[in-house]
Amino acid sequence: MEEMTELTQNQSAIVIGASIAGLVTARVLSDHFTKVYLIERDSLSALPQSRKGQPQANHAHILLARGLELLQRYFPGLSAELNAEGATVGDPGHAMIWHTYGGYRAPFSLGKQVLFASRPFLEWKVRERVLPLKNLEVLSGYSAERLVPDLLQQQVMGVRVTSPSGETFTWKADLIVDASGRGSRSGKWLEQIGYAAPQEVKVRCGTGYTTRVYRRQPKTSGLPSWIASTPHAPVERRGGAAFPVEGDRWIVSLFGWHGDHAPCQEEAFRAFARNLPTPELYSLVSRCEPLSDFFTHKFPYSLRRHYEKFDSFPQGYLVLGDAVCSFNPIYGQGMTSALLQAATLDELLQERQGDLWNIAEPYFQRIAKLIDIPWQTAVGEDFRYPQATGPRRWGTGLINAYLSWVHRATHTDPLVSKTLAEVLNLLAPPARLLTPRMVGRVLRNLMRPARLRPSAHRSTLPTLEPISHSSLVKA
Repeated sequence: MEEMTELTQNQSAIVIGASIAGLVTARVLSDHFTKVYLIERDSLSALPQSRKGQPQANHAHILLARGLELLQRYFPGLSAELNAEGATVGDPGHAMIWHTYGGYRAPFSLGKQVLFASRPFLEWKVRERVLPLKNLEVLSGYSAERLVPDLLQQQVMGVRVTSPSGETFTWKADLIVDASGRGSRSGKWLEQIGYAAPQEVKVRCGTGYTTRVYRRQPKTSGLPSWIASTPHAPVERRGGAAFPVEGDRWIVSLFGWHGDHAPCQEEAFRAFARNLPTPELYSLVSRCEPLSDFFTHKFPYSLRRHYEKFDSFPQGYLVLGDAVCSFNPIYGQGMTSALLQAATLDELLQERQGDLWNIAEPYFQRIAKLIDIPWQTAVGEDFRYPQATGPRRWGTGLINAYLSWVHRATHTDPLVSKTLAEVLNLLAPPARLLTPRMVGRVLRNLMRPARLRPSAHRSTLPTLEPISHSSLVKA
């Protein structure tokens, strides 16, 4: 059965995909369009559950400080609500244990907050804010199949949709945004209506995760806010992280590069943790009660689609989030990058007073500049391994050599530690690490005698007072 759903021109928008990227995009577009339609292939649950289309959802996630700022902009009070329901919102430099490059990062005050929560919980709380919007209609369980162009194939007029019962529809709108994620079919769809697929760049990292959830005793002293062990590449290929999330739980993800992945059997998983260069993660998985089975996820390569390089592009169509660029998730940049892109679209619509004509070129140019920084950060780190393949920017080796010195300087210098955290949280440009003052501090640390540098290991977890959730968030 086929039906045509007609919408008033210059009044409607469609968002494909209801992950964080799609949800926030729908929220943004609700300020600019009379009606917004959100199409999601999976059935959306009223509970915090992972979806079939999210193989990474059960693994450790962090929303970086810049991303949390944007989430709070579009959903005022959400940080406090997340915190009240058990998520950890706070300054990441406080009470952390982060071992890297042979030592522990010095504690620091970032002056900003990040979010530790499970991905299903975070999306559920965002859905609770987005789905009740008065001008939003959700098509849960509907699959977008292809684009519907005008007769001259110059403008995308709508999307061909299949309902859960198998019926087909053409849903028309003035603007359609593909936020369907890494598996986006926009390239294929564009070819079907006479345009070229975007140029794709792949950087192979061979990353694999194994994750398990454990019970957390938040009132027990001696536990840090969060734990991470990141490798000294290319000598080491293993790492791990433990993040405190809602429900008094730890999400523990052990990961590795280029085939050195954590097993999903109890003793082998513990052995992998025990062989990390620092004991905290092994101590945690050995003494805490497991609450889940093991979850695994393989991420073979980072992927970037260069939509900004098109000579021609149809009117009324944009792409956003992982559908444009998906990074090695170990660096935790994906959600924040998607939020930055949605905010860019918001700003552009405001500047143009809603004029959609030729919006694709400035939109793709702007988000390309935003994506450049986290992309180069992620693939630059992955290129430390000789097994990594893909286009390599000139000077990557020199930059990585300097960043190795930066990592070592964070062991003793809180200011270097804070500045690196600002860059990693997308609060400051990488050039901040290259100011004369910062280079001087890094070089002074490099010249420090080895006997004055911090020990590479701690035999036990440090004694820390329990962190009160209420003290971490400003209402």
